[in-house]
Amino acid sequence: MMRKACLEQVYELAKKDDRVVFIGSDLGAGTLRHFQEEMPDRFFMEGIAEGHAVGMASGLAHEGKVVYINTIQSFLTRRCYEQIVLDACMHNLNIRFIGNGGGLVYAPLGPTHWATEDLSILRVIPNLTVISVADAEEMVRLMPETLDHQGPVFIRLAKGYDPVVTEEESFEIGKAYSYREGEDVLILGCGVTLGMMKKAGEILSGQGVEASILHIPTIKPLDTEAIISRANKASCVITVEENTILGGLGGAVAEILAEACLEKPLRLKRIGLSDSFSPNYGSQLEHFAKQGLSPENIVAAANDLLGR
Repeated sequence: MMRKACLEQVYELAKKDDRVVFIGSDLGAGTLRHFQEEMPDRFFMEGIAEGHAVGMASGLAHEGKVVYINTIQSFLTRRCYEQIVLDACMHNLNIRFIGNGGGLVYAPLGPTHWATEDLSILRVIPNLTVISVADAEEMVRLMPETLDHQGPVFIRLAKGYDPVVTEEESFEIGKAYSYREGEDVLILGCGVTLGMMKKAGEILSGQGVEASILHIPTIKPLDTEAIISRANKASCVITVEENTILGGLGGAVAEILAEACLEKPLRLKRIGLSDSFSPNYGSQLEHFAKQGLSPENIVAAANDLLGR
Protein backbone atom coordinates (compact mmCIF):
# COMPACT_ATOMS: atom_id res chain seq x y z
CA MET A 1 0.00 0.00 0.00
CA MET A 2 1.48 3.32 -1.12
CA ARG A 3 0.48 5.37 1.93
CA LYS A 4 1.72 2.77 4.39
CA ALA A 5 5.00 2.43 2.50
CA CYS A 6 5.44 6.20 2.51
CA LEU A 7 4.77 6.68 6.23
CA GLU A 8 6.87 3.67 7.21
CA GLN A 9 9.74 5.28 5.32
CA VAL A 10 9.22 8.49 7.30
CA TYR A 11 9.55 6.42 10.48
CA GLU A 12 12.73 4.76 9.21
CA LEU A 13 14.22 8.12 8.25
CA ALA A 14 13.33 9.54 11.67
CA LYS A 15 15.19 6.69 13.40
CA LYS A 16 18.33 7.55 11.43
CA ASP A 17 18.13 11.35 11.51
CA ASP A 18 16.93 13.39 14.47
CA ARG A 19 16.06 16.31 12.19
CA VAL A 20 12.98 14.42 10.96
CA VAL A 21 9.63 15.53 12.40
CA PHE A 22 6.18 14.19 11.52
CA ILE A 23 2.96 16.22 11.56
CA GLY A 24 -0.37 14.58 10.85
CA SER A 25 -3.67 16.40 10.48
CA ASP A 26 -6.77 14.52 11.62
CA LEU A 27 -5.38 11.08 10.76
CA GLY A 28 -6.52 7.79 12.25
CA ALA A 29 -5.65 7.29 15.92
CA GLY A 30 -3.30 4.39 15.18
CA THR A 31 -1.33 6.08 12.41
CA LEU A 32 2.41 5.68 13.04
CA ARG A 33 1.76 4.68 16.65
CA HIS A 34 5.27 3.20 16.91
CA PHE A 35 6.73 6.55 15.81
CA GLN A 36 4.70 8.34 18.48
CA GLU A 37 5.74 5.89 21.20
CA GLU A 38 9.45 5.84 20.32
CA MET A 39 9.95 9.51 19.35
CA PRO A 40 7.10 11.47 20.97
CA ASP A 41 8.99 14.77 20.84
CA ARG A 42 9.04 14.58 17.03
CA PHE A 43 5.46 13.38 16.44
CA PHE A 44 2.51 15.79 16.30
CA MET A 45 -1.11 15.04 15.47
CA GLU A 46 -2.97 18.26 14.77
CA GLY A 47 -6.73 18.58 14.38
CA ILE A 48 -8.68 19.70 11.34
CA ALA A 49 -6.52 22.81 10.96
CA GLU A 50 -4.39 22.30 7.87
CA GLY A 51 -3.30 25.94 7.56
CA HIS A 52 -2.04 25.88 11.14
CA ALA A 53 -0.23 22.58 10.51
CA VAL A 54 1.63 24.03 7.51
CA GLY A 55 2.54 27.13 9.53
CA MET A 56 3.79 24.90 12.33
CA ALA A 57 5.80 22.82 9.86
CA SER A 58 7.34 25.99 8.45
CA GLY A 59 8.39 27.17 11.90
CA LEU A 60 10.05 23.83 12.64
CA ALA A 61 11.78 23.83 9.24
CA HIS A 62 13.09 27.34 9.94
CA GLU A 63 14.80 25.80 12.98
CA GLY A 64 16.56 23.17 10.88
CA LYS A 65 14.06 20.31 11.00
CA VAL A 66 13.06 18.20 7.98
CA VAL A 67 9.29 18.10 8.36
CA TYR A 68 6.97 15.48 6.85
CA ILE A 69 3.31 16.56 6.96
CA ASN A 70 0.46 14.24 5.99
CA THR A 71 -3.28 14.63 5.47
CA ILE A 72 -5.93 14.39 2.73
CA GLN A 73 -4.66 15.83 -0.55
CA SER A 74 -7.62 18.09 -1.36
CA PHE A 75 -7.34 19.74 2.06
CA LEU A 76 -3.55 19.96 1.96
CA THR A 77 -3.64 21.81 -1.36
CA ARG A 78 -6.77 23.97 -1.63
CA ARG A 79 -7.41 24.71 2.04
CA CYS A 80 -3.92 25.97 2.86
CA TYR A 81 -2.57 27.02 -0.53
CA GLU A 82 -1.50 30.43 0.77
CA GLN A 83 0.45 28.91 3.66
CA ILE A 84 2.21 26.55 1.25
CA VAL A 85 3.17 29.47 -0.99
CA LEU A 86 4.09 32.09 1.60
CA ASP A 87 5.22 30.11 4.66
CA ALA A 88 6.94 27.15 3.02
CA CYS A 89 7.89 27.78 -0.59
CA MET A 90 8.81 31.45 -0.42
CA HIS A 91 11.45 30.51 2.16
CA ASN A 92 12.47 27.31 0.32
CA LEU A 93 11.99 25.26 3.49
CA ASN A 94 12.62 21.54 3.87
CA ILE A 95 9.01 20.43 4.22
CA ARG A 96 7.69 17.24 2.60
CA PHE A 97 3.96 17.50 1.98
CA ILE A 98 2.32 14.07 1.70
CA GLY A 99 -1.20 14.19 0.27
CA ASN A 100 -3.52 11.20 0.72
CA GLY A 101 -5.82 10.53 -2.19
CA GLY A 102 -4.69 12.42 -5.28
CA GLY A 103 -7.08 12.68 -8.20
CA LEU A 104 -10.29 10.69 -7.80
CA VAL A 105 -9.21 8.36 -4.99
CA TYR A 106 -11.98 9.62 -2.71
CA ALA A 107 -14.52 9.41 -5.54
CA PRO A 108 -17.49 8.22 -3.40
CA LEU A 109 -17.11 11.27 -1.10
CA GLY A 110 -17.77 13.69 -3.93
CA PRO A 111 -15.96 16.73 -5.39
CA THR A 112 -15.22 18.22 -1.95
CA HIS A 113 -12.69 15.42 -1.45
CA TRP A 114 -11.38 15.12 -5.00
CA ALA A 115 -7.94 16.47 -5.81
CA THR A 116 -8.40 16.87 -9.54
CA GLU A 117 -6.50 20.14 -10.00
CA ASP A 118 -3.66 19.68 -7.52
CA LEU A 119 -0.92 19.02 -10.08
CA SER A 120 -1.95 22.17 -11.93
CA ILE A 121 -1.94 24.53 -8.96
CA LEU A 122 1.15 23.05 -7.32
CA ARG A 123 3.49 23.13 -10.29
CA VAL A 124 3.22 26.91 -10.62
CA ILE A 125 4.66 27.53 -7.12
CA PRO A 126 8.35 28.52 -7.19
CA ASN A 127 10.81 26.22 -5.36
CA LEU A 128 8.26 23.38 -5.02
CA THR A 129 9.14 19.91 -6.29
CA VAL A 130 6.03 17.91 -7.25
CA ILE A 131 6.06 14.10 -7.35
CA SER A 132 3.44 11.47 -8.22
CA VAL A 133 4.79 7.91 -8.16
CA ALA A 134 3.09 4.87 -9.65
CA ASP A 135 3.18 2.27 -6.87
CA ALA A 136 4.33 1.41 -3.35
CA GLU A 137 7.71 0.07 -4.46
CA GLU A 138 8.53 3.28 -6.29
CA MET A 139 7.50 5.17 -3.15
CA VAL A 140 10.03 3.19 -1.12
CA ARG A 141 12.73 4.15 -3.60
CA LEU A 142 11.70 7.81 -3.54
CA MET A 143 11.52 8.51 0.19
CA PRO A 144 15.23 8.27 1.10
CA GLU A 145 15.90 10.82 -1.66
CA THR A 146 13.69 13.36 0.10
CA LEU A 147 15.73 13.51 3.30
CA ASP A 148 18.54 15.74 2.04
CA HIS A 149 16.72 17.33 -0.87
CA GLN A 150 16.91 21.11 -0.58
CA GLY A 151 13.53 22.84 -0.59
CA PRO A 152 9.86 21.82 -0.28
CA VAL A 153 8.55 18.63 -1.88
CA PHE A 154 4.93 17.65 -2.54
CA ILE A 155 4.20 13.92 -2.80
CA ARG A 156 0.87 12.77 -4.22
CA LEU A 157 -0.41 9.45 -2.88
CA ALA A 158 -2.66 7.11 -4.81
CA LYS A 159 -5.42 4.86 -3.50
CA GLY A 160 -3.37 2.07 -2.03
CA TYR A 161 -3.08 -1.55 -3.12
CA ASP A 162 -2.44 -0.30 -6.63
CA PRO A 163 -0.66 -2.95 -8.74
CA VAL A 164 3.13 -2.74 -8.84
CA VAL A 165 4.04 -1.66 -12.36
CA THR A 166 7.45 0.00 -11.99
CA GLU A 167 10.71 -1.81 -12.67
CA GLU A 168 13.56 0.51 -11.66
CA GLU A 169 16.02 -0.26 -8.86
CA SER A 170 16.57 3.37 -7.87
CA PHE A 171 14.84 6.75 -7.93
CA GLU A 172 16.17 10.11 -9.01
CA ILE A 173 14.08 13.22 -8.43
CA GLY A 174 13.53 14.97 -11.75
CA LYS A 175 14.15 11.92 -13.95
CA ALA A 176 11.75 10.31 -16.42
CA TYR A 177 11.84 6.53 -16.90
CA SER A 178 11.50 4.70 -20.21
CA TYR A 179 9.22 1.68 -20.50
CA ARG A 180 9.04 1.17 -24.23
CA GLU A 181 10.93 2.28 -27.33
CA GLY A 182 9.09 3.25 -30.50
CA GLU A 183 8.96 6.00 -33.08
CA ASP A 184 5.27 6.13 -34.02
CA VAL A 185 3.78 7.74 -30.92
CA LEU A 186 5.16 9.07 -27.62
CA ILE A 187 2.93 8.29 -24.64
CA LEU A 188 3.85 9.85 -21.31
CA GLY A 189 2.14 10.14 -17.97
CA CYS A 190 2.51 10.21 -14.20
CA GLY A 191 1.24 8.35 -11.16
CA VAL A 192 -1.06 5.37 -11.57
CA THR A 193 -1.44 5.96 -15.31
CA LEU A 194 1.76 3.97 -15.95
CA GLY A 195 -0.10 0.66 -15.87
CA MET A 196 -2.63 1.75 -18.49
CA MET A 197 0.12 3.24 -20.67
CA LYS A 198 2.06 -0.03 -20.62
CA LYS A 199 -1.07 -1.96 -21.57
CA ALA A 200 -1.82 0.51 -24.38
CA GLY A 201 1.72 0.03 -25.68
CA GLU A 202 1.18 -3.72 -25.87
CA ILE A 203 -2.12 -3.34 -27.71
CA LEU A 204 -0.65 -0.84 -30.19
CA SER A 205 2.32 -3.11 -30.88
CA GLY A 206 -0.11 -5.85 -31.82
CA GLN A 207 -1.65 -3.42 -34.29
CA GLY A 208 1.72 -2.59 -35.85
CA VAL A 209 2.19 0.71 -34.01
CA GLU A 210 5.33 1.12 -31.91
CA ALA A 211 5.00 3.50 -28.97
CA SER A 212 7.62 5.16 -26.84
CA ILE A 213 6.44 5.22 -23.22
CA LEU A 214 7.80 7.60 -20.58
CA HIS A 215 6.82 7.41 -16.92
CA ILE A 216 7.23 10.85 -15.34
CA PRO A 217 6.97 10.60 -11.55
CA THR A 218 8.45 14.08 -11.09
CA ILE A 219 6.03 16.63 -12.53
CA LYS A 220 8.27 19.48 -11.43
CA PRO A 221 11.09 19.77 -12.33
CA LEU A 222 10.30 17.97 -15.57
CA ASP A 223 12.86 15.89 -17.43
CA THR A 224 12.63 18.14 -20.47
CA GLU A 225 15.61 16.53 -22.19
CA ALA A 226 13.99 13.09 -22.15
CA ILE A 227 10.65 14.47 -23.36
CA ILE A 228 12.09 16.50 -26.23
CA SER A 229 14.49 13.77 -27.39
CA ARG A 230 11.63 11.25 -27.57
CA ALA A 231 9.24 13.73 -29.17
CA ASN A 232 11.82 14.43 -31.89
CA LYS A 233 11.53 10.82 -33.03
CA ALA A 234 7.75 10.50 -32.75
CA SER A 235 4.90 11.43 -35.09
CA CYS A 236 2.52 12.42 -32.27
CA VAL A 237 2.34 12.76 -28.50
CA ILE A 238 -0.24 11.64 -25.91
CA THR A 239 -0.17 12.70 -22.25
CA VAL A 240 -2.10 10.77 -19.60
CA GLU A 241 -2.86 12.01 -16.08
CA GLU A 242 -5.38 11.71 -13.25
CA ASN A 243 -5.74 15.49 -13.14
CA THR A 244 -7.63 18.12 -15.08
CA ILE A 245 -6.24 18.53 -18.58
CA LEU A 246 -5.90 22.25 -17.84
CA GLY A 247 -2.45 23.17 -16.61
CA GLY A 248 -1.26 19.77 -15.45
CA LEU A 249 1.32 17.42 -16.94
CA GLY A 250 -0.25 17.69 -20.40
CA GLY A 251 -0.11 21.46 -20.27
CA ALA A 252 3.51 21.38 -19.11
CA VAL A 253 4.48 19.04 -21.96
CA ALA A 254 2.65 21.22 -24.49
CA GLU A 255 4.57 24.27 -23.24
CA ILE A 256 7.90 22.46 -23.51
CA LEU A 257 7.24 21.16 -27.02
CA ALA A 258 5.95 24.53 -28.25
CA GLU A 259 9.06 26.32 -27.04
CA ALA A 260 11.40 23.60 -28.35
CA CYS A 261 10.49 24.60 -31.94
CA LEU A 262 10.91 21.06 -33.25
CA GLU A 263 11.64 20.67 -36.96
CA LYS A 264 8.44 18.74 -37.61
CA PRO A 265 5.00 19.66 -36.26
CA LEU A 266 3.56 17.23 -33.72
CA ARG A 267 -0.06 16.37 -33.10
CA LEU A 268 -0.78 16.23 -29.37
CA LYS A 269 -3.63 14.79 -27.30
CA ARG A 270 -4.11 15.35 -23.57
CA ILE A 271 -5.99 12.55 -21.82
CA GLY A 272 -7.12 13.41 -18.32
CA LEU A 273 -10.08 14.73 -16.38
CA SER A 274 -12.49 17.11 -18.05
CA ASP A 275 -12.90 20.74 -17.02
CA SER A 276 -16.12 20.12 -15.12
CA PHE A 277 -17.58 18.96 -11.83
CA SER A 278 -18.77 15.44 -12.56
CA PRO A 279 -22.47 14.76 -11.89
CA ASN A 280 -21.73 11.05 -11.72
CA TYR A 281 -21.44 8.97 -8.56
CA GLY A 282 -19.18 5.96 -8.35
CA SER A 283 -15.75 4.52 -7.63
CA GLN A 284 -12.44 5.84 -8.90
CA LEU A 285 -12.35 3.21 -11.66
CA GLU A 286 -15.92 3.97 -12.71
CA HIS A 287 -14.99 7.63 -13.06
CA PHE A 288 -11.90 6.61 -15.04
CA ALA A 289 -14.13 4.75 -17.49
CA LYS A 290 -16.42 7.75 -17.96
CA GLN A 291 -13.47 10.13 -18.38
CA GLY A 292 -11.59 7.96 -20.86
CA LEU A 293 -8.66 7.08 -18.61
CA SER A 294 -8.10 3.60 -20.01
CA PRO A 295 -5.68 1.67 -22.24
CA GLU A 296 -8.38 1.42 -24.90
CA ASN A 297 -8.87 5.17 -25.05
CA ILE A 298 -5.11 5.75 -25.28
CA VAL A 299 -5.00 3.30 -28.19
CA ALA A 300 -7.94 5.03 -29.88
CA ALA A 301 -6.26 8.42 -29.44
CA ALA A 302 -3.01 7.12 -30.93
CA ASN A 303 -4.76 5.68 -33.98
CA ASP A 304 -6.68 8.91 -34.46
CA LEU A 305 -3.54 11.05 -34.29
CA LEU A 306 -1.78 8.72 -36.73
CA GLY A 307 -4.75 8.85 -39.11
CA ARG A 308 -5.36 5.12 -38.92
